[in-house]
Amino acid sequence: MKIPENHQLVLLNQLISSLIEQIPLIKTFKGKWSVIKNKLNDLHTQLNDLSDFPSKNFSSNSLSSELLLSISQTLTDALSLADKCIQDPILSAGKLRTQSDIDSISAKLDQHIKDSDLLIRSGVLLQDTSISNNNCNTNYVSLSTTTSKREIVRVEARNLITRLQIGNSESKNTWMDSLLGLLHEDDKNVLTAVAQGVVPVLVRLFDSSCLEIKEKAVSAISRISTVDSSKHVLVAEGILLLNHLIRVIESGSGFAKEKACIALQALSFSKENAIAIGSRGGISSLLEICQSGTHTSQAVAAGVLRNLALFGEIKMNFVDENGIPVLIALSASGTALAQENSIGCLCNLVAKDEKMKLLVVKEGGIKCFVNFWDAAPMARNLEVAVGLLLNLASCRLIAEVLVSNGFIARLIDLFKCGVSSMRIAASRAVYELGYCTKTRKEIGEAGFIPLLVKMLDAKAAEEKDAAAKALSCLMQYMGNRRILRKEDRGIAATVQLLDPSIHNLEKEYPILILLSIAQSKKCRRQMIDAGAGAYLQKLVEMEVEGCKKLLECLGRGKLWGVFART
Repeated sequence: MKIPENHQLVLLNQLISSLIEQIPLIKTFKGKWSVIKNKLNDLHTQLNDLSDFPSKNFSSNSLSSELLLSISQTLTDALSLADKCIQDPILSAGKLRTQSDIDSISAKLDQHIKDSDLLIRSGVLLQDTSISNNNCNTNYVSLSTTTSKREIVRVEARNLITRLQIGNSESKNTWMDSLLGLLHEDDKNVLTAVAQGVVPVLVRLFDSSCLEIKEKAVSAISRISTVDSSKHVLVAEGILLLNHLIRVIESGSGFAKEKACIALQALSFSKENAIAIGSRGGISSLLEICQSGTHTSQAVAAGVLRNLALFGEIKMNFVDENGIPVLIALSASGTALAQENSIGCLCNLVAKDEKMKLLVVKEGGIKCFVNFWDAAPMARNLEVAVGLLLNLASCRLIAEVLVSNGFIARLIDLFKCGVSSMRIAASRAVYELGYCTKTRKEIGEAGFIPLLVKMLDAKAAEEKDAAAKALSCLMQYMGNRRILRKEDRGIAATVQLLDPSIHNLEKEYPILILLSIAQSKKCRRQMIDAGAGAYLQKLVEMEVEGCKKLLECLGRGKLWGVFART
């Protein structure tokens, strides 16, 4: 028959009193037994504090039952050991063994004191035990007709967090399974557990000697990292959590590495964290996963590297670790996500770095890039590839290679995909590829100009601006000007970009477009009819470059009278 907890507290205090009475009679290892006596006094105080909790809650709480049972076992063992020391003062069983047994008792008492203190501070002995005793069940809704599901989850989360700090590794390992089940049920459970303080507890479990507990802690952290509203709590753990995760990707199992990479992907957006990962050998370990990890871990590791490559301070780490060939190889052989992340990483690496661009080309990046582009199922899947194309094309030498590899023809489909960001990136790539008369002619003949003109009427100012910039480059070839003049909305749409009320739009590009065709009387008339005069007069007052010259061009033929129109 189970002893009620309040009665069990009385028995425990009796055991403590008996042990304290016996300790002065022990003649060996007096110093160690004196320390144990002090710990017994502390434990006695805590047991009295536990007795102050509501008897109903205390007697029905399984956490308190487990703790008291464990304390009882330790005190019983201590009494037996004390009796042996009294009965056999010369310690015929061996001094070293006896010393080890005393140290073991002392360590267990330390743990009991710590666990008792945690149980008192956690608040689990104050909560509704009718909820907490049953909520290991996953069917939360059926547990109580009067308690909300959120409250049940909150109580369960608090119980689990407390359990993960009490007891031995075996029990903690079991409760980690329950916690993972709770976290994976839905995102709201994650938010609830985080609010109850699960993250610092999980971080401490990384120091566990049990490999299974460590891996489950990594899994729990990775799950939390997938919920945006919880990421800031992980970030707050700082370098300590990063160090643990980096150690996992260095020497953990394949499963643990994958989960650690998921967490690192969420944490590597900040410059401080990125530099910390780079300076602690993280890039080397991530590249190794990209080479020999599972398909899933390769994709996530490349995602972390993609984030890290955003920061110039650690770009050279990629070169030092021979990362460019690894990323290029992954872009050719990995899963779709791994390829996308490796291309994205290369895109970030080469941004504003001419040497890095040339290194990518030298390592065979263009060929893999072409294969990736051509294998994409739809144009809308190429956003990251267009970003890399844009960054590479800004280097004149590489732009020539890209043109010779047929990228002008590949770009045109992106204008028809219906995604604004894709059209913007493609327009900027057109501007970079139009580095000479020959390529401008090729771009014009390929049919880009009508598509760019259509973009001038887009809602987003960024899209208008990108199209105008590309057209301003293409208009440097005379044949392209003839194509523009034939477009019904070409001139009128360009003139509308001069409107000073349209913000976040560079006026120099529409001015360059209009100046390129202003020699034609017909074109000048169309500009004036579209209201260019009024816009230009305002821009002249604002001292916008080029507008005075265009205004003078429109003044030919004594058409000034129309400028008064608004």
